[in-house]
Amino acid sequence: MSDIIQLLPESVANQIAAGEVVQRPASAVKELMENAIDAGANKIQLILKDAGKVLIQVIDNGCGMSVSDARMSFERHATSKVRKAEDLFAIRTMGFRGEAMASIAAIAQVEMKTRRYEDELGTLIEIEGATITKQEPVATPQGTSICIKNLFFNTPARRNFLKSNPAEMRHIIDEFQRVSLANPAISFSLHHDGMEIFRLPSSALKQRIVHLFGNNYNERLIPVEEDTTIINLKGFIGKPQFAKKTRGEQFFFVNNRFIRDNYLNHAINKAYEDLLSDDNFPFYVLFIDIDPAKIDVNVHPTKTEIKYLDEKSIYAIIHSAVKRSLGRFNISPTIDFDQETAFSGMISPKNLDEIIPPSISFNPDFNPFADEKSTEKGSGSSGFRGSETGFGSSETGFRSAETGFRNSGGSGHQPVAKNWGSLYEISKDKPAEQVKMELPGNGPDDKYAPLQKQLMQLHNKYIISQIKSGLMLIDQQAAHERILYERFSINLEDRKGASQQSLFPQTVTLSPNDYELAKSLLDDIKSLGFEVREFGKNTLVIEGIPVDLGSNQINETQLFEHLIEGFKNSQQELKLDKRDALARSMAKNSAIKSGVVLGQQEMNMLIEQLFACKAPNFSISGRPVIQTMSLTEIDRKFDK
Repeated sequence: MSDIIQLLPESVANQIAAGEVVQRPASAVKELMENAIDAGANKIQLILKDAGKVLIQVIDNGCGMSVSDARMSFERHATSKVRKAEDLFAIRTMGFRGEAMASIAAIAQVEMKTRRYEDELGTLIEIEGATITKQEPVATPQGTSICIKNLFFNTPARRNFLKSNPAEMRHIIDEFQRVSLANPAISFSLHHDGMEIFRLPSSALKQRIVHLFGNNYNERLIPVEEDTTIINLKGFIGKPQFAKKTRGEQFFFVNNRFIRDNYLNHAINKAYEDLLSDDNFPFYVLFIDIDPAKIDVNVHPTKTEIKYLDEKSIYAIIHSAVKRSLGRFNISPTIDFDQETAFSGMISPKNLDEIIPPSISFNPDFNPFADEKSTEKGSGSSGFRGSETGFGSSETGFRSAETGFRNSGGSGHQPVAKNWGSLYEISKDKPAEQVKMELPGNGPDDKYAPLQKQLMQLHNKYIISQIKSGLMLIDQQAAHERILYERFSINLEDRKGASQQSLFPQTVTLSPNDYELAKSLLDDIKSLGFEVREFGKNTLVIEGIPVDLGSNQINETQLFEHLIEGFKNSQQELKLDKRDALARSMAKNSAIKSGVVLGQQEMNMLIEQLFACKAPNFSISGRPVIQTMSLTEIDRKFDK
């Protein structure tokens, strides 16, 4: 039998290596920008076409390369940073393995122009599929310009796995943000399809954060600084009230290299544990400076994972430093042990401007000396009827169901619920119409008089109703989320979401990454009932909102921002398809919340709409919406 083991051809080996190093256009962007930084550039330009699929060009004013270095840079494992094995444990540069340029050249058409300061002419090299097709002298500025054209042109299967342009552009922006955050002293710019996305001047770290994420971040940042014999830590963390539902804006850098580390991330989350709920994530940009001999950066092809010699000490230092910074800036939870919870709904600041003082109506023709019969024929039985028009009035009070759910996505145009609306008994095996017929006062042979539709709110979170067998408890927020989720899902499917015009259109400015995401979702967002159009750099104009949100005072800008944030969270955590994630995000952000006071008609309307849903028993998170307790269970608790 002949020998069967052979060395791979160089071209095949390079394509295999490219599969590890260059997974998408963003991977090539990262490698080229890091090479420019290693070359000592203080100005780096990134130019893209079709999200990097057609063109990726990086121009720097670094040290440039000689003729032989330019050619050697495309050889596999050719590097200027490592000479012996010990050098692997003293690395402070970004690139060092010498795989990036060879891998990129194997799967793209590459053109490189480079010149050193001391040379009169530079060098032009053109490569296609790892084969050098041209090399000649050329007049070019000092530094290096590299063009990558038609990425994966010779591996169509890999190219077919690329996502849409907006999706690939978001990955590129992620890499651009990481590199530019790590190097605030360097000037960066990013152009895509002829449009300028970023222009970042040389600045301090705080200004670089503001330039990348928006002017509103200026007031959100808390500085962190800690010098120890193990590590030096510096950077910024975000104030708890600005935490988001996704982890996207969390950056760790070790010796200026972006890394992912769940263990160190836990140290920060633990410092916030008394300030944030589990589903909120704080902003942070933190830099760890450590002796390179105490870490190993060569453990992952993309160099985003690091091993430490003393990770427990590093964990403790980060945790205590973040905790101290939060305390130093008086960021701590406040608890009022003396407040009576029964009055929390009335004295809450958000409710102060909603309270309408009770009005007093009286009968000017009232005669106290008239007999009872004449009084009954008059317009009122007493001189004053303040109790009928005060806070509890379902006709004129501020809780009228005709205005929709306050602070919510309630549908203001829905009719008032019928008498049976609050009396549904839960049955997983019976349709709503059958359940309705089993309620007191609705059955054909029912001996009971119809019960009054009196409902009760428990701690402004749950709705309690008497049912035939006992009582029913409904989570008001989960119920409304279910109602809106099914409604928005239908709108997205039919693409017929009704919209109501805003009296004053609002502009919303997003981060470049969120703006690209919003543009890719624009058709589906309009299907929900939003009227949105592009308006300049990273800005959208909201001219209308879904009619399902009612006529309440809604902050359109905040709602839209939360919609995008919730969409990202749903896709990351649940891996949902685009429309389902959008419907869930919209429902969660526009539903009434725990703590909102509801009137009788609002509660009846909510329950009626809930039982019109396909799946009323479960929330969109899979938790129960309704719980029941039978009279027998209640009697048992009283030892009857």
